[in-house]
Amino acid sequence: MTDGTITKVELGTDGPEVGVQGLGCMGMSFAYGPADAGTSRATLERALDLGVTLYDTADAYGAGENERFLAPFFRAHRDEVVIATKFALSIPPEDPTRRIIRNDPPYIRQAVEASLERLGVEVIDLYYMHRRDVNVPIEETVATMAELVREGKVKHLGLSEVTADELRAAHAVHPIAAVQSEWSLFSRDIEAKVVPAARELGVALVPYSPLGRGFLTGSFVHADKELTAGDFRRQQPRFTGGNAAANAALLEPVRTVAEAHGATLGQIALAWAQQRAAVHGLPVVPIPGTRKPERVAENAAATRIVLTEDQLALLEPIAGQVAGDRYADMAFTSAGRE
Repeated sequence: MTDGTITKVELGTDGPEVGVQGLGCMGMSFAYGPADAGTSRATLERALDLGVTLYDTADAYGAGENERFLAPFFRAHRDEVVIATKFALSIPPEDPTRRIIRNDPPYIRQAVEASLERLGVEVIDLYYMHRRDVNVPIEETVATMAELVREGKVKHLGLSEVTADELRAAHAVHPIAAVQSEWSLFSRDIEAKVVPAARELGVALVPYSPLGRGFLTGSFVHADKELTAGDFRRQQPRFTGGNAAANAALLEPVRTVAEAHGATLGQIALAWAQQRAAVHGLPVVPIPGTRKPERVAENAAATRIVLTEDQLALLEPIAGQVAGDRYADMAFTSAGRE
C-alpha cells in the first residue's frame, strides 16, 4: 500500500476542492530537528504527484522561514496547489523562543502582508487564525479576515483550536471553510462539541498531528533519548517520563489492525482519521507532516484503507487511556476553553 492518486473533497461548504489528505509542512524548517532541504523539496513534489494539493504552513514556523522555503514550490505549481497559512503567534524580537497570541485587526493586516511577501503570491487560498486571543472578540477578528477576502488577499477563512461556540460566532460573521485541531487516536476531545458544530455549519475538519506527532507510527518511545536536542516533542507531556512508556503500550491494538491489513501503524492511524468523515458526516482532511518522499507515499496509501467495525471497536478505547495532555499549557487549545 504505497502508491496511487488520492481522491478529492470539497473543504467545507463553498470551500476549495483538495486532495482528501493534505501535507503539514512545519517540520521541513521547524520543530522536529534538522531537515534536508533537497529531500523536503522532493517530498513536496511527490505529494503533488499523489494528488495531495493542500499544503499547510504558518508564519510562526521558523519565524517565517517555512513560508520562504515553500515559496518556490508554490510559485512553480500555483494553479495546482491550495496554500494554507496562519497568523496569530507573534514572535517578540527580544526573545525568539516566545509566542504571543494576537488577533487584533492591525496585527492581522500586518501578518497577511508579510505572509504574502514571503510566499511570493498575490492571494492566500486558506487563511487561518492560528490561536485564539480571548481578549479580542472573535467577531472582530473574523470581520477583519473577511475584509481580506473582499480585498482579494485571501480566498477562504479557517480557524484553529476554537471551541464550538467560537466557531458559531465566527461563522455568523463570515463563512468558515475549515477548522484545524489536533485529532487522532490519541486526541479526541474535539468530538464532544467542535465536530458536531462543524457538521451543523458545513465546515470541514483539518486534523493536525493525526499521527500523534509521530508517536502513533511506533518510531520512538522515549523522546528524551531518541529525539534530537532541537525537537520540541522532548518537552511535550505525552512523550516524557513514565507517560511515554505507558502510551507506547497503547499501540498494541494498532499493531493488530496493521497486521490484518498488511499496513504500517502509521497507515492505520491515518485510516482511522480519514474514516472520521464517514463516522461524523463531514469533510475531514488530515495533514500529516513528513519530510520524506517515501513516507508521503505511505501516508497517501492510507486513504484507501477501510477499517471494519470490529477494528474500529478495537481502537476505540485508546484515547481514553492516554497519559499526559497534548500540550503543557492546554489554555491555548479548544479543549482548555470548552
